[in-house]
Amino acid sequence: MPVRKIPKNYRNVTGVHASEKSIGEAQFESTLERDFLTLLEFHPDVERFEVQPKVIHWEDSSGKQRKHTPDVLVLFKPDLKIKPWLCEVKYRSDIFENWPQYKPKFKAGIRHAKAAGWRYRLITEIEVRTPFLANCRFLTGFKFQKPKEQDIKLLLERIKHLGQSTPAALLAAIDPDKYAQAYLMPTLWHLIANHRIDVDLYQDLTMQSIIWSKS
Repeated sequence: MPVRKIPKNYRNVTGVHASEKSIGEAQFESTLERDFLTLLEFHPDVERFEVQPKVIHWEDSSGKQRKHTPDVLVLFKPDLKIKPWLCEVKYRSDIFENWPQYKPKFKAGIRHAKAAGWRYRLITEIEVRTPFLANCRFLTGFKFQKPKEQDIKLLLERIKHLGQSTPAALLAAIDPDKYAQAYLMPTLWHLIANHRIDVDLYQDLTMQSIIWSKS
């Protein structure tokens, strides 16, 4: 469970993010945290992540004991050999306005991460709110669906045969009937959301986007 008290702020929207990668519940305490968890859930390099993984104890300049609870620990796929990220997620305006207060806390986080062999990262809306996020938000509604295996097989076999296509062309190649295409479309987005069919998610995702077979 989160150990922080949530400050009253117009930006605070709390909840639990649906996740297959989270260690424990993927709780969020702001829309920015929610959006960052969405990116982690979809990013192919991320293997697991944990929300509020550590309480870091540190001493301020007056000798008073303080606590810092970073937002997320991100673990990457082992073959990539990327150090885990210990992340603090904040709006840039918040960092600028409260820098004297945050600076010693961030320094404590940097020391802790370095000792653990990790990297300490400040994540702001600049890194989070990108075209990639917009695509991930759209695909979230399809990622956890349970399509019929026969529909999955049909789409995967056809995209493998074509090698490269677009959502519109792939569906048309399977069936010219518009109703049949509409029926298969959620399964296609499900396969893209789960990286079983590839697409460049850093570009706007449309029916004319280039998609290709994983194999």
